[in-house]
Formats: sequence, C-alpha cells, structure tokens
Amino acid sequence: MPATYSTAGRRPFGSSSVIDDSALLIGRIVLVAMYVFSGADKFMNLSGIAAAIGSKGLPMPMVLAVLAAAGEVIGGLLIAIGLQTRLAASGLLIFTMVASYFFHAFWLLPEGAERMNEMIHFMKNASLCGAFLMLIGVGPGRYSVDFRAP
Repeated sequence: MPATYSTAGRRPFGSSSVIDDSALLIGRIVLVAMYVFSGADKFMNLSGIAAAIGSKGLPMPMVLAVLAAAGEVIGGLLIAIGLQTRLAASGLLIFTMVASYFFHAFWLLPEGAERMNEMIHFMKNASLCGAFLMLIGVGPGRYSVDFRAP
C-alpha cells in the first residue's frame, strides 16, 4: 500500500538538527524548573509535607516527604543537564502520576470550585506526564551529558 503522507524534507531517523537539539535543551530546562523549585521548597517544610502525605493515609510520611523532595530536585537537575535523562524522566513520570492520584483526586469531590481546581491540577500533571513520555522516547538531544557523538 502506498504511503498516504509525504516524507519529502524529513531527516532520516536518528538525525538531529541544531534547532531540534536546542528545543530539547530548552524544553528539558523549562519542564523541570517547577520540580527543582518545588523539591527545594519541600525541604524547607518537610514537616508540613509529611503532614499532607499522612493525611492521605500513606505510610511513613516523613520518609516519603524526604524522598519526594529529593526525587524532584535530583530528577529535575539530572534532566536539566541531560544525565541519565530517560531514567530520571521515568522517575518523575511515576512520581507525578502517583502525586496526581493521591493529591488531585477531583473525582472524589462534589461539583464546584474545589473540584474544578483539582481537575485543572490533575490535567496539568497529565500534560507533564506526556512531556516526560516524549522525553523518554526521543532522549535528551545533542546538548546533554548523555549525548554520545557517532
């Protein structure tokens, strides 16, 4: 069956341009800036974060608070510099999915402003998960520690 779309002008699989790699670098930094700042903020208020985690019935809230803070800072910095990018993106993907389920469960709330607010946060996190999946798929690009010249 003939192709139904044009492949003219497309680079071969695996090739990359300066624009593509620049977009990946900037995208990586913008994607994880929130995680780095949020994780650092969690370290400044570990007892409050542990209380929030405990209020959801999760075990060992202080341990989970420290792990969340460290995971956000370390995972975010690894992605920003492009070191172990796919692994770090996988970790932040899982963290974001778990946090969304426990802390933005809009489906448990009655109709109203609070439900809408939690749904917006949940959908924002779903979008971030999509970005992490794309990063896992395409990798960090040329401007990263992970890049190995052919």
